[in-house]
Amino acid sequence: MAVQGRIFKSLSWGGALFAATLIFPNITEGQNYPDKPITIYCSYEAGATTDVTTRALAAGVEKILGVPVVVENKAGGGATVCSALVASRKPDGYSLGVITTAALTNRPHVLKVAYNPLKDFTLIMQYSRYIGGLCVLSESALKTIDEFIAYAKTHPGLSYGSPGMYTQQSLAVELLAKCKGLTFKHVPFKGGAPANTALLGKHLDFVAGSGQHVAFVKQGVFRLLLLYNTDKRDPNFPNVPVTKEIGCQDYPGHGMILVGPRGLPEAVVKKLAEAFKKVSEGSEFQEVLNRFDLPYDYKDQAQLEKEVPPEYEMIKDYLQKIGVTK
Repeated sequence: MAVQGRIFKSLSWGGALFAATLIFPNITEGQNYPDKPITIYCSYEAGATTDVTTRALAAGVEKILGVPVVVENKAGGGATVCSALVASRKPDGYSLGVITTAALTNRPHVLKVAYNPLKDFTLIMQYSRYIGGLCVLSESALKTIDEFIAYAKTHPGLSYGSPGMYTQQSLAVELLAKCKGLTFKHVPFKGGAPANTALLGKHLDFVAGSGQHVAFVKQGVFRLLLLYNTDKRDPNFPNVPVTKEIGCQDYPGHGMILVGPRGLPEAVVKKLAEAFKKVSEGSEFQEVLNRFDLPYDYKDQAQLEKEVPPEYEMIKDYLQKIGVTK
């Protein structure tokens, strides 16, 4: 009887522990995480601003977490291809994504997407936001935005490249066109890098830069004529005006965010958030941001969960007002 009692107590304790893990899954989930490679899907092509910053984060986090952190580029649809992929993955912390908040607050209003933007993701952190710039080649005779506008009025149909249809960069340029009575030919790419390459090859008249354009401006290859997706001039380019200064409406900028599939365990989210925040604050990563003139704009999970839904509604109304619909 004593033996049977001990066995019964052992089984009862085991059953209780099992029940506890069902009721409180975070007791065990995340304790051994991570114990295998993590994949971060990047929403833009290799060489784009998002790609470079994602890889810089991955390199730092790899050292903290002690497992390989692999970056795979899944470009297309203005970050919607990558977003759909992440949303479809198992919520175990081994499949993450770096996307733009536009994939949650903008694209669903203009494109058919294979995910629910407000329900299918675990928001982990934001580390920066995009600031765009209208650029021509430095050899161009156009020296200022006023000269550019005057030329565009007499040469309708100037072609420009952007990171994709209905991205914040393309919408900013279209707002400029509407404001000044201009007509442009939009050539969407899968990221800022190929758009810049097209301008370098003289296949475009100008580019709606999304970050990587800054490196070409600093090298003297591109000439920056206008800043958009921002209210303030860049101290590094004090003579370049922002859109509101020329009397036009601007399009608000979007953030670069780390996300996982819906249902990511809290313990896993905490480990990831702590590791990525530490790397994002480090001097090596800050140097990468400075290289592309990107602001450090950190937001934690709570901030994102509070801000994304109203931004979704705000942009929905905004796009309807300027006549952009699916």
